[in-house]
This record gives sequence, C-alpha cells and structure tokens, in this order.
Amino acid sequence: MEDLKDIILNYVIKEYVEDDSEPMTFETPLISGGIVDSFSMVSLKRFLENRYAIQIPDDRATPEAFDSVNKIAVLVEEFVAKKG
Repeated sequence: MEDLKDIILNYVIKEYVEDDSEPMTFETPLISGGIVDSFSMVSLKRFLENRYAIQIPDDRATPEAFDSVNKIAVLVEEFVAKKG
C-alpha cells in the first residue's frame, strides 16, 4: 500500500503544481509557499476525508495544519486512529 505521505504529495503535485521544476518534499511549504490556496485546501481536505473515511473538523483544518505534507499526514493519522 502506498505510504500516506506519498499519497498526499502525489495528489498535491497532480492537482496543484503547474511548474514542476522545483522538486517537492514532505516539508515543502504548501500554503505559505503559495502552492495550495484556501480553495485548494478545501478540496484537499475533502480528498483526504473520502480516501480515509474520516472527518476533519473545520477548526482543525487550518492553514498551519495543511502547510506541509508532514503536517497533513500527522493530522490524517490522528483522525484515522480515532476512527479505528
């Protein structure tokens, strides 16, 4: 099974990266780096909720929590663990 971080990174690259000249890592700033905007963050949240059958409360889906693949993975893992 694909690693959670790889799934998130691949989704972000496929959906939001227009110029792939800069390599992206799990620590690349997504929101503060201008890769993901507020509208894109909502679609990313919806993707994660559907993929992992979780609900991420709006008050937890902050720009800070979605600013890197590593931070998003921590958030998703928390809600997957609560579900299980």
